[in-house]
Amino acid sequence: MTRLEEMHVKRQRVHDFMDANGLGAVVFESQANFAWYTAGGDSHVGIATERGAALLVIQRECEFIVTSNVEAPRIMTEEVAGLGFEFVEVPWHEQDAVMKAVKELLGQGTAASDTGFAGTKAMSAPLAELRFSLTDSEIERYRRVGKDTAESLAAVCRKIRPGMTENAIAGMVAEGLYSRGLTPVVLLIAADERIAKFRHPINTDKEVERCVMVVACARRWGLIISCTRIVHFGKLPGELRRKHDAVVKVDAALNLSTRVGEKIGSVVQAGIQAYGDVGFPEEWKMHHQGGPTGYASREFRALPEETRPAQPNQAFAWNPSIAGTKSEDTILATERGVEFLSLSPDWPMIEVEYNGQIVKRADILVL
Repeated sequence: MTRLEEMHVKRQRVHDFMDANGLGAVVFESQANFAWYTAGGDSHVGIATERGAALLVIQRECEFIVTSNVEAPRIMTEEVAGLGFEFVEVPWHEQDAVMKAVKELLGQGTAASDTGFAGTKAMSAPLAELRFSLTDSEIERYRRVGKDTAESLAAVCRKIRPGMTENAIAGMVAEGLYSRGLTPVVLLIAADERIAKFRHPINTDKEVERCVMVVACARRWGLIISCTRIVHFGKLPGELRRKHDAVVKVDAALNLSTRVGEKIGSVVQAGIQAYGDVGFPEEWKMHHQGGPTGYASREFRALPEETRPAQPNQAFAWNPSIAGTKSEDTILATERGVEFLSLSPDWPMIEVEYNGQIVKRADILVL
């Protein structure tokens, strides 16, 4: 599927959304939706904001990109060349120039957007659902992002040594990802006791003694892979061995329960049941379990009462944790079953059985 063919599928989804909601236009301001609609185009300048440096205005007959004269040349040349967009370029120094241009394009018609830009109706959540079911060409790109992310993390993990600081390791991970064209949008490093103390451990100057956990969400073409790996120096303590064997069983329950058409809340409940089965019934309350992913590190956090079903070719990243360890990869729910996108072939694995199915999950790398 070419980019134009992929965009045709997405254009139809947006037009159907417009028809269902009585809209004359849809405006996309977020980096995620820009990447989705343009089949991998990049509108970001800063990664500390979800908003992009260019907006899409989608009408039934025309599609516009509105941006400043600073951003237009690059986006026109490197991101959307040949895709048929009309550019509305405004001076960077004129106050509210982008907003005025968008309002002029919209006229008196009814429009929705993902951010409420220029007085449009904010419909972020329902618009996000348009991107949940991935096309064949998106899946191919996603596989490449998963492979590169997993290989990069594995290579860095094998270079970690005791005495390195969490900040230094974060720098190594970032370098490895950027060198492959991946942007780390989430990066967490925890050494030793910080793994058990904090579920979201922002890296510090603490030096590694015996154990380190590396967590990354890496993005390319708008698609995000989430992945966690743990490294231990010397023989594993029995308690850590017990906990990791337990958490990968929860991981297996979550991933193998993620079937097309299954309520996402039922998947979470299967994970909660697994926590109890392995002897850690309260641990699920200490950290969210993950959920749908794709163009966001999590499209939403999955809760036990969630009634929305898993869609065909929808991505998920489950991240069960037990104090001191964690298991996380990114998967695709397909009609044929679950496909893992972020496995690295040279990483030690554990075979786990769940409801008669066998799945391999990442073990702790012992150096």
